[in-house]
Amino acid sequence: MSHRGVFFRLAGGWILAGVLLANPMPGRAIVVITVSDPWVRVAPNGKSAEAFMEIRSSERATVVGAESEISAEVPMQQPGTKRATTSGIALPAGARVKLAPGAYRFLLPMLNRSLKLGDRIAMDLIVEGADGSRQTIPVNAEVRRRSAYDDHMRARSHAH
Repeated sequence: MSHRGVFFRLAGGWILAGVLLANPMPGRAIVVITVSDPWVRVAPNGKSAEAFMEIRSSERATVVGAESEISAEVPMQQPGTKRATTSGIALPAGARVKLAPGAYRFLLPMLNRSLKLGDRIAMDLIVEGADGSRQTIPVNAEVRRRSAYDDHMRARSHAH
C-alpha cells in the first residue's frame, strides 16, 4: 500500500486530500480522507496550543492519533472546556467532522518553540479504517487567531 497526498489552495485555506491506494480486492473500498482549513491557535501564555480542522472520510474511519514536531505529545481533546482526552474521533462515511474550539480538537500541550501568527505547523493524523488498516495523513496548519472561514465571514460583515 502507498499513500499519496495532494494539496489544493481554496478560499484562503489549504485542503489536503489523502488517499489510501491498495490493490483493489473484492469487497475492499479505497478510503479517501480530506482535511480542510487546518489552523493552530496558541494559548495566551505561549506555551501550548490547540489545532483545528475539518476532516471528511469517504468510508467510516476513526482518527486514532496525531503527531507533530512542535510538541512531544498531541492528545485529542473531547468537546468541552475540561482537559478530557479521547482515544478516537469517529469519522462517519461522507460526513464532515469539524474540529473547533469547544468541540473535538488536538492539543499541543508543551510547545518546544515559540510560535507567531503565520507560522506553519506540520502534523500527521493517524486514521484507522473500519477494516483496521491505518494511514497517516500529513497536515500543514497555519498559526492564526481564528479560522480562515471566520476571518472571511468577519470581513464580509464589516463590508456592509
